[in-house]
Amino acid sequence: MADDTAKHKGLWFRLSRRREQAEAADSSPDQLSDSPSPWPVHPWQRYVAVGDSFTEGIGDPEPSVPGGHRGWADRVAEVLSDGTDDFAYANLAVRGKLIQQILDEQVEHALSLHPDLITISGGGNDVIRPGSDPDAVSALVEQAIAKLTRDKATVVLFTATDVGFSPVFRGIRGKVAIYNENLRAIAAKYDCIVADQWPLKEIQDTRFWAPDRLHLNPLGHHEIARLVLASLNVPNDLKPAEPEPAPVRSWREARSEDLSWAREYLVPWVLRRVRHQSSGDLVTAKRPDAAPFVLAEPDDD
Repeated sequence: MADDTAKHKGLWFRLSRRREQAEAADSSPDQLSDSPSPWPVHPWQRYVAVGDSFTEGIGDPEPSVPGGHRGWADRVAEVLSDGTDDFAYANLAVRGKLIQQILDEQVEHALSLHPDLITISGGGNDVIRPGSDPDAVSALVEQAIAKLTRDKATVVLFTATDVGFSPVFRGIRGKVAIYNENLRAIAAKYDCIVADQWPLKEIQDTRFWAPDRLHLNPLGHHEIARLVLASLNVPNDLKPAEPEPAPVRSWREARSEDLSWAREYLVPWVLRRVRHQSSGDLVTAKRPDAAPFVLAEPDDD
């Protein structure tokens, strides 16, 4: 299946472009919504996501789904599964994982599931650590990509967010930019699709982030799902998120929130680093096997 996907990947994107041109020329948006499309939605049937908390879905709690977090990858799988026979999805991502751990614990597992579509986001937990080397981190990413592309699956590689908007991470913006350039070079070398977060202005807004300021909230995960689907050129009906206006806070209120955040989130994070602990210790993958994607019904209780 992966070989067939590789053979026809270029054809798929050419067909997608032809579909867009034909629809723009022949039909109005209203007509399109009422008419079945003669074009394929996408060519993928087995999707595996690997990574850390970003891909696990932390910041987007949903008790009714496996692992208790939904996230962008579940949203992407939901769209890909719609109208696709025999679609299967696995999510091997675990919060707190460093890129070496992703390489050691998730890559071969992912390949054993025989995916034809793989998304990988990793290295962020490494890059934000003081003294880390973006070149060394990206070298490990390349090792992972070399393995993930060996069976000719379509691989989507994420760049990191432009952290210039964040007072917490603004100081490492240059390091993140170097890391991203390395990732783009890796993607070009191995013919990966790039899901480029750096220019995504929507998530450079605190309204798209969870209270811990480290993870996206449901709105942020929604926007990442839109980014991935756009990168894959998959039609979908996900609309841009519309957050509520940010509350107006005085300087004193903002500083009080900063102190509360430091006590609740920053200090525990630093202590885990000192103790060589991870938020992912004893946590297992929420969807370890490739299985049909079923949207769980929320618990009425």
